[in-house]
Amino acid sequence: MTNATSRITGIDIARGLAVLGMFAAHLGHEVNGRPTPTWLVVVDGRSAATFAVLAGLSVALFTGRRTPPSGPALRNARWRVVSRAAVILVIGAFLSALGTPVAVILPSYAVTFLLLVPALRAPPVVAAYLAAVAAVVGPLLVALATTAPPGEPNWLLRTLGTDSGLILDLFLTGYYPAVVWIAYMLLGLAVGRLDLGALRVQLALGATGVVLALVGYLGSDALLAALGPNASPLALRLARAEPHDDSTLELVGNSGVALAVLAACLLVTTAPATARVARVVLDPLASTGAMALSVYSFHIVAIAILGNDVVWRTESNAVLGWFIVVTLVLATAWRHWLGRGPLERLMRAVSVGAVTPSGTPAAPQGSAVPRP
Repeated sequence: MTNATSRITGIDIARGLAVLGMFAAHLGHEVNGRPTPTWLVVVDGRSAATFAVLAGLSVALFTGRRTPPSGPALRNARWRVVSRAAVILVIGAFLSALGTPVAVILPSYAVTFLLLVPALRAPPVVAAYLAAVAAVVGPLLVALATTAPPGEPNWLLRTLGTDSGLILDLFLTGYYPAVVWIAYMLLGLAVGRLDLGALRVQLALGATGVVLALVGYLGSDALLAALGPNASPLALRLARAEPHDDSTLELVGNSGVALAVLAACLLVTTAPATARVARVVLDPLASTGAMALSVYSFHIVAIAILGNDVVWRTESNAVLGWFIVVTLVLATAWRHWLGRGPLERLMRAVSVGAVTPSGTPAAPQGSAVPRP
């Protein structure tokens, strides 16, 4: 995104909700493997998916907004995305090395950013079409690579000649396989090319989100009922839509949730009747979303410092509550007193983001420099 004066507040709020949702997925209290209270199940999987959709949307915003880049602007846009992917990969590797019980999403995000590069010049319709294709092909590949009858080796991994490896995990067999998560980022890229300030676009996003969520989750229930419990493991895997099943139906449902949340945040912060109050009341969320990379990374560091028991041995949601409160307070104070988050500053300094579409260096002060 551009500088603070031109940030889209609704997007920051949606991103803030997604980050705090990941907090809840990592730190929320569970009884017998189920969140307590039970409604916290809504954050599992869906928060990370929303974060991914918004990551793709942000790429659209700093690579031309409604106008896909071409010529020198396209070359600069590609370098911006590649350099940001490199920074995210390094940060993700560091966070993973801390050894927390959290599946760090950043390394897979970095790889997914690279997969997004060829689509940067795609108009919204084409990007949406590519997202739909990825939502079908990616889950099928993951299911083929990770599903096998009990006691039998997986035929795809046997063909590839391996059953492990970092590269294979990042692309295909890990917790956040890039061949699946690229669908979320392509969807975000398509949405980011739209006129997000227009009421008709916001309403269309909201309606589309509700429909996709119903199709994904209810469609999964209906398909599983039709298949029955004796269906093949591969068929059951493709029909499920539980968090991190990485099935097509889960992708559809999660994408619907992401679009509905984004639409609601845009509506409440742009409608004349609510905009002023919403921007004030939801400012802590917007501040959290504006420095999402820093907030996400520091919460992993905090877990490493406090120890794994804050994840595995929770007795209540008190730790989660403290994480959320401290984050909202510190993010708001940092943003209003110091501006960009610390890792966002690093991202800008290390990456090639401070380049104008014409290819000349941007002015260091007062310019509309893209932000991650």
